[in-house]
Amino acid sequence: MSKRMIRFGVIGCGLMGKEFASAAARWLHLEGVGFEPRIVAVCDANPAATEWFTRQVPSVERAYGDYKELLADDAVEAVYCAVPHHLHAQLYVDIIEAGKHLLGEKPFGIDAAANARIGAALAAHPGVVVRCSSEFPFYPGAQQVVQWVNEGRFGRIIEVEAGFWHASDLDPAKPINWKRRIATNGEYGCMGDLGMHVLHLPLRFGWRPANVRALLSKIVPERPDGKGGTVPCETWDNAILACDVRTEDQRFPMVLSTKRIAPGHANTWFIRIQGTELSAEFSTKHPKQVASLPYSPGRPQAWHIVDAPYKSAYGTITGGIFEFGFSDSILQMWAAFCDELAHGADGMSQPFRCATPEEALGSHRVFTAALASERDGSTVAIDWGN
Repeated sequence: MSKRMIRFGVIGCGLMGKEFASAAARWLHLEGVGFEPRIVAVCDANPAATEWFTRQVPSVERAYGDYKELLADDAVEAVYCAVPHHLHAQLYVDIIEAGKHLLGEKPFGIDAAANARIGAALAAHPGVVVRCSSEFPFYPGAQQVVQWVNEGRFGRIIEVEAGFWHASDLDPAKPINWKRRIATNGEYGCMGDLGMHVLHLPLRFGWRPANVRALLSKIVPERPDGKGGTVPCETWDNAILACDVRTEDQRFPMVLSTKRIAPGHANTWFIRIQGTELSAEFSTKHPKQVASLPYSPGRPQAWHIVDAPYKSAYGTITGGIFEFGFSDSILQMWAAFCDELAHGADGMSQPFRCATPEEALGSHRVFTAALASERDGSTVAIDWGN
């Protein structure tokens, strides 16, 4: 069976650009998929960054220093774009207007106004497939939780907690970077950088917060500037958002947390759901395990912890006795994007799509309200426009 080759360009050849290249190189890991990404062009303002691709990725034919040259390349059908937040609006709009399909990094704009510019371009070009990068829900344990929610197994929801925690900025000697500056990262701080991961599943489940009370923290006030001095850290280190979720038939609290300074954690993503008939949780801290507590009135309450086998959205050569990891989640996310691009949302071989622009818009509504809450210590209503 011949595969549908999808010719990609990569704009932004840093860490995540290399992760995509690694995923494309591992495509043989997938079983029974009729599509495959091929990176044919790359772009970065830093020539050393594109040199890595031309040296390490045999499919790369052209390297550009100007992203508009890549967008003019007729061989490029789709783009993966991983650039700082302040560049999202201009680059994403230009990619969409060039008719290229796009998988872009979160948060889809430095603020609500930038996100609205991207949304307007999407409305004018509905034939372009655009999705937001969010890989953690593709872990098998997370997919098990998704299945239980879709089956209505939880009964009445009691409360929900979701978070993404790092300890990467605990060291005060770590030099300043673009994520610590409002001009490049935006006022959202850790929310803009990590929050789409946290909101992906709640928004997919239809759990849109009616309001939010935010507790935002600046823990390390300044960092080395790399030139022998220090400069202020302008953005939020940690954020805890207490939300009130109201659906057609339920109301429950939901706590969302994004933390750059969470001692002992490295890339820890988790979701916990408590319900009257089932409670469950999954965390990348223990990627092989899913915890659940089924309950019937009058019966004992006991947590069950089982290993989550390597059973992914897209079949692989890996046996179920082995472990699933971050690189695998990236590969699965790319498979979902390519599947939707090749076959349309209704023709995908499995139903779980990448995060949508509508979900990215939802995250901006939550983060914007959180900033307003922090300013005056109030609980702020979120306008969902309906």
